Amino acid sequence: MEASNFKRFELKPFLIEALSGQRFSLPTEIQERLIPAIKNGKDVIGQSQTGTGKTLSFLLPILDKIDPAKEEVQAIITAPTRELASQLFDELKKLLEHCPEEEMIHAKLLVGGTDRNRAIEGLKTQPHIVVGTAGRIGDLMDDKALLVYTAAMLVVDEADQMLDMGFIADVDKVASRMAEDLQMMIFSATIPEKLQPFLKKYMNDPRHVQVEPKHVTASKIEHRIVPLRNRDKLTFTVELAKSINPYFAIVFTNTKEQADEVTAAMQEAGLNVECLHGGLQPRQRKQIMKQVKEVKMQYLVATDLAARGIDVKGVTHIINFGLPKDLDFYVHRVGRTARAGADGVAYTIFEQNDQLAVEKLLKRGITFTYYDFKRGEWQKLDKPPLGVPGKRPKSSSAKQETVKSGSSKEVVNTGTGKAKAKPKKVKPGYKKKARFKQAKEAQRERRISSRKKK
Repeated sequence: MEASNFKRFELKPFLIEALSGQRFSLPTEIQERLIPAIKNGKDVIGQSQTGTGKTLSFLLPILDKIDPAKEEVQAIITAPTRELASQLFDELKKLLEHCPEEEMIHAKLLVGGTDRNRAIEGLKTQPHIVVGTAGRIGDLMDDKALLVYTAAMLVVDEADQMLDMGFIADVDKVASRMAEDLQMMIFSATIPEKLQPFLKKYMNDPRHVQVEPKHVTASKIEHRIVPLRNRDKLTFTVELAKSINPYFAIVFTNTKEQADEVTAAMQEAGLNVECLHGGLQPRQRKQIMKQVKEVKMQYLVATDLAARGIDVKGVTHIINFGLPKDLDFYVHRVGRTARAGADGVAYTIFEQNDQLAVEKLLKRGITFTYYDFKRGEWQKLDKPPLGVPGKRPKSSSAKQETVKSGSSKEVVNTGTGKAKAKPKKVKPGYKKKARFKQAKEAQRERRISSRKKK
């Protein structure tokens, strides 16, 4: 399949060949709108969710602009975590596989948790492109091993996460030492107000492109809510995980401590599970990511570190041990499944304090189905359980009835969704008293009639 639709961007032939090899033929919306702008040297802000093709929207024009004859750093691509940086580097390598020997473009991955001396040794010849974490890039700049003053292109990927994790200062340090005519490219799901000072400092009339996905989440994801009720959460999570028997499932927790607890409980139950969070040693994280890519486990327990941008193939199920405080992360979490047209199921264990969060997700257009898990079996519920937000179905089979009681009537609910009339309550002995009253009234009328005759 030829990447003919990319040809109009007038990219280098090896890039068109690489796209054909990966069966990319049609540019996504963000690629369509940003590739020409980046090629023309414009500062850009690409605002989009994961899965919109943003990575290629900056890799393609950057590679097209690199001059392989100049043995100097020309572009720097930063990411908030080493996992994300590694993934970007992998995508870059796929494109460079088709680069001809005489025009070879050299790239280096520079992230924390790797041998610093080896990195310095590897920089004796400066690469054309550097991909890495801003902290490690800054350290190698300080060591004068990495010379960035020649680089005129800077990508800040997942900028909002970079801000949340406190790494914008590191990016600022790198940007301040780069070429004066710096072209900055910001990519982020959101553009927080706190990011504005940084943008204004470096960006000149940027092209801001915001791409909204057609659906908040992939259309083939089924979002299931399961109420915890009074059950033990760890035990219930293990039972849930066992019952779905996934090809590969990710269990998301909100803290590192929760991730460790859930992993321990699942391991104790004999499940093939690994754990990924920021508290692990770099070497451990690297090993686990390698196992994830090779799908050597059935379950991965992770914090939101693994939710943003990391593309793990073959995820069939997501389990939310708890809903994230930032509901954008719900979208990122469930976006790990139902990729490339596949189906996926996302389970959320619901507690009463999740009520507001679920209401907000409903307003975003996410449709939930409701399930319970009892005695080892799944039961689909026709309506949300008590306390769980959602639309409750209305019955259409009810009829309105009217029941007369003397001259008075009262409308009440029949239990079928509509109303009927029922008589007002009558006191015991009502009929006997009524007859007695009628007899007394007749006697009184007879007396009055008799008086009139006299």
